[in-house]
Amino acid sequence: MAESVYPPTLNGVFDAPLNARYDPVRLTSEHIVPIFKLPLARKVLGHDASDSEAVAKIVNSESSYTTFVADQARAVLQTARDGLTLEQIQSQLVHIGLAALFSFLQSNVTGPPLDFNSAEVVLPSSLRSNTATLRAVRAKIIRDLSVDGEAAYKLTPNSELFSVAKALLVDASNDASVPAKTARVRVNFLHQKMLSEVTSTLQDEIYKDLEGLAKAELDVEERGRFLLERAIINTHHGFDGKARADLDQASQVRNFEFALTGKLGKRTKFQDRDISQLVVVAKSADETPKSTELSGPKNLDLNDDTLLEAISFADKKSSTVSDELSAGLQSVDPNDQPILNPVDSAILLAMASAITNTAPENGLTREETQPYATRVLEGGSSNWQIYTEALLVRSRVEGFRSRTVERSVLQLQALVDQVIADTATDDSAAQQPSSDPTTFLPRPEKSESAPASDRLEYIWLMNFSTRWNLEAELAKRWVELGGLRTALEIYERLQMWAEAALCYAATEREAKARTMVRRQLYEAKGPSEDDENEQFEGPERSTLPADAPRLFCILGDIEKDEKLYERAWDISGQRYSRAQRSLARHYLGLTPPELEKAEAAYRKGLHVNRLNQSSWFALGCVQLELQRFEDAVESFTRTVQLDDTDAEGWSNLAVATLRSTAPEPTPEVEIDESTGEEVVKETDPHKRKRDALAALLRAAQLKHSEARIWDNVLTVAASIPPPATPFRDVITAQKRIIELLGEKKGEKCIDLPILSMLVDFLVTAFDYDSLLIQSGDGLVVRTGTIPGQIISLVDNNIVPLITHSAALWLLVSRVEMFRNRPSRALDAHEKAWRATVAASAQGAFQMGDEKPWMAVVRATEKLVRDGYARYGPMDHEEQKAEGGAEAEMVMRDWRFKARSAVRGIMGKGKEFWEDSEGWEKLKELQSEVTGN
Repeated sequence: MAESVYPPTLNGVFDAPLNARYDPVRLTSEHIVPIFKLPLARKVLGHDASDSEAVAKIVNSESSYTTFVADQARAVLQTARDGLTLEQIQSQLVHIGLAALFSFLQSNVTGPPLDFNSAEVVLPSSLRSNTATLRAVRAKIIRDLSVDGEAAYKLTPNSELFSVAKALLVDASNDASVPAKTARVRVNFLHQKMLSEVTSTLQDEIYKDLEGLAKAELDVEERGRFLLERAIINTHHGFDGKARADLDQASQVRNFEFALTGKLGKRTKFQDRDISQLVVVAKSADETPKSTELSGPKNLDLNDDTLLEAISFADKKSSTVSDELSAGLQSVDPNDQPILNPVDSAILLAMASAITNTAPENGLTREETQPYATRVLEGGSSNWQIYTEALLVRSRVEGFRSRTVERSVLQLQALVDQVIADTATDDSAAQQPSSDPTTFLPRPEKSESAPASDRLEYIWLMNFSTRWNLEAELAKRWVELGGLRTALEIYERLQMWAEAALCYAATEREAKARTMVRRQLYEAKGPSEDDENEQFEGPERSTLPADAPRLFCILGDIEKDEKLYERAWDISGQRYSRAQRSLARHYLGLTPPELEKAEAAYRKGLHVNRLNQSSWFALGCVQLELQRFEDAVESFTRTVQLDDTDAEGWSNLAVATLRSTAPEPTPEVEIDESTGEEVVKETDPHKRKRDALAALLRAAQLKHSEARIWDNVLTVAASIPPPATPFRDVITAQKRIIELLGEKKGEKCIDLPILSMLVDFLVTAFDYDSLLIQSGDGLVVRTGTIPGQIISLVDNNIVPLITHSAALWLLVSRVEMFRNRPSRALDAHEKAWRATVAASAQGAFQMGDEKPWMAVVRATEKLVRDGYARYGPMDHEEQKAEGGAEAEMVMRDWRFKARSAVRGIMGKGKEFWEDSEGWEKLKELQSEVTGN
């Protein structure tokens, strides 16, 4: 390229073809300033005198600097300039945008400090003529970053750099190439992370470009990186299932082998034997040599009197929990694992983030998460930023355990100190870091640092945090530990008034929280704002802060005033969906709740942000209360579409489906190809119940230990009449309920009507002999069949649980007779009779209550006629006659047993019931048995 076009330091920079790799060319610090000094850059950034009028409007806050730069870029693309071709102009614009983007990340995320003053390099002189003007311009840039009422952090350093990146790589870009889409995704995702909450506007733009990138032809390395980057984005937006799927696919594409498994080892200093410990065993396809220089911030020691610094694993031969591992992983020594490729390390950290995003407070989840970060730390990483991210992930996990919480906080504090020191620069002295920021721990050594190029190399493959978000996370950690004063000092230094107010409110200091919020929104009523007793009851401020919608909602929560939520909605241009969610919750909290208004509020919020899963769920619940079941079906369908792992959403979808009164679909008409005649396709009369059952089964799969959901599965499955009944689901649900509630509730957890239906189906629909197959134990019923499952349910789950239920023993008797086992059928009959007599004895024989007396009479009739008289004379199933001898009877003295049973009941009931209706029935029964 000609020297007159590019300075010597940029020769060859613009020759790098952006289409060659998924990852756009990475500029080094020596290129940044020369790029901003290119004639085209000066024109686009507003340094030309001809643009003074437009720049003056920015000074007066009449227009946006981001819009100005985007308009300038579109203008230069329309005409050739300085002998540059259209391709050269496009290339330069992209590199100017990338230079701004990388510089912004360096100054806000990774460090080290910029070696130039961004305001002096980027902004025209009139926009930085004095400190007040520069401050106002930057404040306007940050305010213009608000999307859907969500504001960016108001003290974002070097905001002009992000403004240029946004203008050139997003606003002025209509390129459909892979690098252009990649750049848009990254800038928009960074913008999303800079806001207080996820916004649907940016989310739609991000996923639109991701969809295009997913269809692009990428090589193996590019495809693996794309999947990892998409997983990071999915995790941030709460799509953990999609993130896990992307990570699994990325591992397969890269041939990266890893597994969470158990290995024998010691975790404490006092263990005298090895026990199974969770560990991630991992090995990259392209193994990094051990000689690779490792770098990263200081890894603080645990210094615990019980826990070891690291798990001490037994030698490989004595580790017994490795059969499940692949051959490649079985050869890995857990005490000395190989260094991973940085991209593979990023996959493990993304996996940990996807897990903790789901349920960080769950103990088992934390135990599953920590080994991923530990593997990256103990195996070492050749990249400084990835090692830093691993320390951060481990710190988050260790914050929930008493023995590791101290290191967790100190490690997070050390990382915050590192970021503060590495990103702090002084605009008035661009070459020097700002007056050495104070650090809680000793300043990191130079050996613990790394150049910007190393820190930024894999930045998009990590779930990075900005410096202010990292400090806010530290403050939140202090709140959890009871360090309220320390947390408030951080929030107030960062001027995060909303977070500080929430901190006060959480500690029951709502008056202080209220004053802090009102200070940002209202004028002082008295003569001075510094008065400690000032409540800021004056008029609303003429210029509200950018995060005013959020502040109004917080104030609404404190004062419980619906007008404040409505004000938040209005000043956001009816785009701040949280205002409507808060308003809906306010209506639901009233007595009685105003359901109609709550539904309307949720609908307004969802009109702005249709991807808010919790709002769809809440709307569905309100619609269930209003008995608008068709609408509820739609709402819960949206809920589970956004989060397939929401068990409550699936369960409520089933409820709404069952109660829906929408007309059944009309029968479909098909053309018979052989005859050409129309054939009406029959519709399933139980489709609604089957749809509900499918939803319940998904909920039960997600919450396997939730008895309530299994009870609903049982009820819905059994409500479909035979033979269409999904018997396997009925049996599985009843078994699972017994497993969950059997010890606590006993036989009461058995649904008697449904079990009766199963037994009726068994004994009427099947012939026992036709079900038998030969096995090692003789003739048995195949366990995989419906009859086999019913019999197994009765034998293994029902019978061990029966204590007082006569009805259950009678069902067992029917099953035993179906199996040609009359002696066991009679035994069950006797147990049913004893259970009835025991349950009714006090009322029938001591209190003279007729109802239990008649229950005893009926049970005795059933025992004699359906039990002794029927089964007693039968051949005993286990004592068949041999060689022509007479077969053994089930009970030779069945008449005597019957007489004894009747005589015993009459003897007990003579005092109260002689000559009663029940007494006469017993006398009649006695005559039948004796033959008199």
